[in-house]
Amino acid sequence: MLVIEDLTRQYGDRRAVDGVSLRIEPGSFVGVIGRSGAGKSTLLRLINRLADPSSGRILHDGREVTALKGRHLREWRTRCAMIFQQFNLVGRLDVMTNVLMGRLSHVPSHRALLRLWSDEDRAMALAALESFDMGEFAGQRADGLSGGQQQRVAIARALVQEPQILLADEPVASLDPRNTRLVMDALAEVNRRYGITVLCNLHSLDLARAYCDRLVGLAAGRVVFEGGPFDLTEDVARRLYGLEAGEVLDDSAEREAEQRAALPGLPGIVPARPVREAALGA
Repeated sequence: MLVIEDLTRQYGDRRAVDGVSLRIEPGSFVGVIGRSGAGKSTLLRLINRLADPSSGRILHDGREVTALKGRHLREWRTRCAMIFQQFNLVGRLDVMTNVLMGRLSHVPSHRALLRLWSDEDRAMALAALESFDMGEFAGQRADGLSGGQQQRVAIARALVQEPQILLADEPVASLDPRNTRLVMDALAEVNRRYGITVLCNLHSLDLARAYCDRLVGLAAGRVVFEGGPFDLTEDVARRLYGLEAGEVLDDSAEREAEQRAALPGLPGIVPARPVREAALGA
């Protein structure tokens, strides 16, 4: 259980996150929605401890995350993986090596520096790539991939960290409808197949409704909505997005039509074995 208690992050006179309290159940897929500047990215960075709160605290299974330092903080960032809008891959390195970077915290430092990956590490990385139909690109440079492919590589890298939580910060903001659907399907697969809790910042309401089993709406750093996809009404959208609501609602309907046309009849996700078991042929 991830528990957030009265979390606040202040920059000067502005509160980017203002007294947020949430309880995130293990294995859930939570969408964080709201207009630009609502505090969505700051909230995820606070959870991952890329930023420190001004007040409040975060607990995971009873352990206070906000008090962690040094090795214990590094271990938390392994268990709470994060993917970003801009992928954060090393473009000159091949795809396999980029994914193996997710194993850095699991190997001795001298092996990590010399890139002396074990057969088990390589098997896990390849299994993760194949989970997202990216195995054939393992030897290709990362900067030769499309945006959607790079984001799926980033998700595979996060997966081999063996996290309990995956934070996705606007992972489809720069992608076309087809790649948006592929990346969101990859996140859904991580959630359903491996039971990993996913918190995903989204601007698109149709994606939030389609993929998330719970939604949290932020406005000016505060939680102003919390509920299921069917609770996300037009009135709620207007409360979240203000003057932008009409544009967001129109864009949501248009994107949904584009995505359906781009990938008709896409098959559902079938549960399978965890990546470690798949890699080792269990």
